[in-house]
Amino acid sequence: MTTQNTLIPLPAPVARLATAAGAAIALAGTFLPWTWTTDFPGDLTVTGYPGGLQILTLTGAVLTLVFALCGYGIRGLRWLTPGGTNSPVRLLALGTLGTTGYAMGAISYELGGAVNLEPGAWVSGIGALVATLAALGLPSDEPLPHGEAGASAWQRFRNSLAAPSATRAKTLPAWGEILIIAASFGAALYVFTYGIDIPTEDSEQFIGFLITAAFAFTALTRAGLISRITALTTKHRNVTLAAALVAAFCFPFTQDTAEYALIGANILIFATVALGLNVVVGLAGLLDLGYVAFLGVGAYTAALVSGAPLSAIGVHFPFWAAVLTGAAVSLIFGVLIGAPTLRLRGDYLAIVTLGFGEIFRVTVNNLNGNSGPDLTNGSQGIPSIPDLNLFGIDFGLSHDIGPFTLSRPANYYLLMLVVTAVVVLVFRRSGDSRIGRAWVAIREDETAATAMGINAFRLKLLAFALGATLAGLAGTVQAHVNYTVTPEQYQFAGSVPPNSAFLLAAVILGGMGTLSGPFVGAALLYLIPAKLQFMQDYQLFLFGIALILLMRFRPEGLVADRRKQLEFHENDPIDVPEPRQSEDTGAGIAKAGA
Repeated sequence: MTTQNTLIPLPAPVARLATAAGAAIALAGTFLPWTWTTDFPGDLTVTGYPGGLQILTLTGAVLTLVFALCGYGIRGLRWLTPGGTNSPVRLLALGTLGTTGYAMGAISYELGGAVNLEPGAWVSGIGALVATLAALGLPSDEPLPHGEAGASAWQRFRNSLAAPSATRAKTLPAWGEILIIAASFGAALYVFTYGIDIPTEDSEQFIGFLITAAFAFTALTRAGLISRITALTTKHRNVTLAAALVAAFCFPFTQDTAEYALIGANILIFATVALGLNVVVGLAGLLDLGYVAFLGVGAYTAALVSGAPLSAIGVHFPFWAAVLTGAAVSLIFGVLIGAPTLRLRGDYLAIVTLGFGEIFRVTVNNLNGNSGPDLTNGSQGIPSIPDLNLFGIDFGLSHDIGPFTLSRPANYYLLMLVVTAVVVLVFRRSGDSRIGRAWVAIREDETAATAMGINAFRLKLLAFALGATLAGLAGTVQAHVNYTVTPEQYQFAGSVPPNSAFLLAAVILGGMGTLSGPFVGAALLYLIPAKLQFMQDYQLFLFGIALILLMRFRPEGLVADRRKQLEFHENDPIDVPEPRQSEDTGAGIAKAGA
């Protein structure tokens, strides 16, 4: 019945019971009306049928209740909390209170006062408050075997695997681990689909979704569940990639409107370009601030050979030829820009690449027949780019596949998914190769890598050229998705991604050097502005605040590799397993220089 290391002095059993009871009360309140009028989005007037923000409170309450029950050592639930049981409960209770409190505040603000709140809102609010206060009375850490009370989540997870069978979950068979991976991607698809399906005008529900998702993800991380699933995905890498591809393929079949499928297609374009930048920044350690220009090179090349009425070239290549042409031209530009500049390092290289991005935008703006040759139609760009026709399928038309209807954006989403799969394959194979180990060695210490026999300039140029080629591939699809290409689409910073600043932020936010990190970062940075359009005027300001908070609380990114965790948390008691040969700097230098 200890009460040590608690924010509120309560016996641990009492605190846990009160937390579970408060979560149950908050859960029950979601089945009662929260307001009397349907003017508030989500229709919160129905009894027995949660809707809108009620669903988010219900989700948070259920998770809080489940993790509170984990503290009782119930058989079958111990697998969820290898890193600790109390911190996740506190975070989930806070998330439930935050979502419920925000909903009550939004109802009061929009409808003209707290008098518009029905009993259900008060029941859920009081229940969430009780759960939060009781959760603050839980001890900081559950008593762990072998005196591990101060250990990190990863260390507790590792030790839980080595603990006696009476205190740990049983080792799962391979098919069970694969099922967990599949279920994890299915859950991720459901969460992403739920967020993207929230109507654009219903910003209140989307903000509540962000609050719930942020607290839930942090809680699962503190519980060690994310580390456990990451260990399974690392163990079954091919299965993981297949599951990710299947989940992404299923997304357009869950969409009834073209608007949300278009958001998905643009997220894939943004994420694919960010993954290409990850080769340059994450693997080779080269700060490129003009990377969006390579996306523009691919897009303009595809537009010029697409047969568009205002194309100065006047030719019409088949798509496969346009893709190869766009990638080849981007490759050439990458080599031409990289060859004279990659002998620079650090800030000097960043300044030069920033200049290249601006030079590209100004040049295509001046190739209008007046300031220069008539090639890009200047600021008007190249409009009316025709839709693709591949294998007899017109991408500009909707197609019925059984009970599903694929809209035009859904067609391009599936095409972009193929391009993304190619980029992922290239990134994975290059990162695990001898060249990838050399890039990591250069990133960590270029002087030491050169001393070991690595030709740093040649390998940096190769990374620069490969990143440019991957961006050019995505650009060829982007030109057809947007119908037009204009110079304003390819700026260093702007309110609409992709641009160089947002691409770099997606890599940093998601996690440099990782495969899934840029996808997570790109999805967040594109989806949030698309849903919260009322924040357009303050977008860059809020974006800067988010980056500051990220650098303070999780500098390694949302999806970090083990090396970044060690670099940014070197004083924490983390017991990290020995890194793979390809991730070890010393081994990478030796092998790359051999």
